[in-house]
Amino acid sequence: MDGATRSLRSRYASTDWGLFVAALGLSIVGAVLVWSATKESVGSALAVRHLVNTAIGLTMALALVAVEVRWLRAVAPWIYVAGLAGLVLVLTPAGQTVNGSRSWLFLPGGFSLQPAELAKIGLVIGLAMILAEGRDPFRPPQWRDVVLAWVLAAVPVGLILLQPDLGSALVLGMLTLGVVAASGASWRWTMAALVATAAAVVAAIRVPLLDPYQVDRLLAFRDPSLDPQGIGYQTRQVRLAIGSGGWNGTGLGQGPQTQGGFIPFQETDFIFSVAGEELGYAGSLGLILLLGFLVVRALLIGSHSQDPFGRLVAVGVACWLAFQIFENVGMNLGLMPVTGLPLPFLSYGGSSMMACWLAIGLVAAAQRGDR
Repeated sequence: MDGATRSLRSRYASTDWGLFVAALGLSIVGAVLVWSATKESVGSALAVRHLVNTAIGLTMALALVAVEVRWLRAVAPWIYVAGLAGLVLVLTPAGQTVNGSRSWLFLPGGFSLQPAELAKIGLVIGLAMILAEGRDPFRPPQWRDVVLAWVLAAVPVGLILLQPDLGSALVLGMLTLGVVAASGASWRWTMAALVATAAAVVAAIRVPLLDPYQVDRLLAFRDPSLDPQGIGYQTRQVRLAIGSGGWNGTGLGQGPQTQGGFIPFQETDFIFSVAGEELGYAGSLGLILLLGFLVVRALLIGSHSQDPFGRLVAVGVACWLAFQIFENVGMNLGLMPVTGLPLPFLSYGGSSMMACWLAIGLVAAAQRGDR
């Protein structure tokens, strides 16, 4: 057996497969929930595509495990630039508008791509490279590095706000906040970044980045009468579905709201309502715990890594997933505004699924970054 083969086997042997098992379990449950939400309208078509997306994402994550961390560092600038190129492209005539946001590229063969999802990958490794490269792991980054990191984040956030896609912009802001804080930068930088993120949200609402109807959609979680035929209607139906599930749920494929088709696009933004109605509080809590396992495991891997780059990558992924889970579950429960963020691994969507699986692959690479 040659050295390259031994090295490859060592990488796979040292991988935290619990991450992959949890993500795969969530993806399979997601396929079942997507099937239940869409079987009356399209049969099993979307559930099958969900599983195909899962297989593609899993393959990509496994391929990342085989990549040496030094190569990730080397290609980080190119991945970041590729993400920016996609964000610029959607703002050209090539971009397509869906639900009020020019966020999509339609590809041949009926496929579509949302560059904002893949921009998360580019930003995670880009920030880690800026804040960790060539630095003593026991010394905080210099102020120039921190400023550069925030500039690095501000460019994709600005492009995403132009679509406009406030949810994805918030994810990028929160993961940047977590990475900068984990880098050892002064708490003043973290507070300044938090204020800047809040200011960006206010600006997106106050300045005409968002159309009036989009602002109403954001605020309809608090007052459904602002958008009675759209998000206001959806949020009422979602709360009714989750509330009617009780502890044990109505049974898979038996939810009156879900099977009656009362919740538009339930397989994407509101997939959690299917779990709440048909799997009940117990099943929903189980999914939240499994999602929480991914976040906690990523944080533990980051805290145990002796490699600054790997530590920041793991923390960035954890912050990304944690905020997206919180926002999606919160908007299903009526506690957060509806921003269109999918629930990782559970919601239907190829771009989101592949980005989440690539994130798992990055955490696995971070785990052995110091080996």
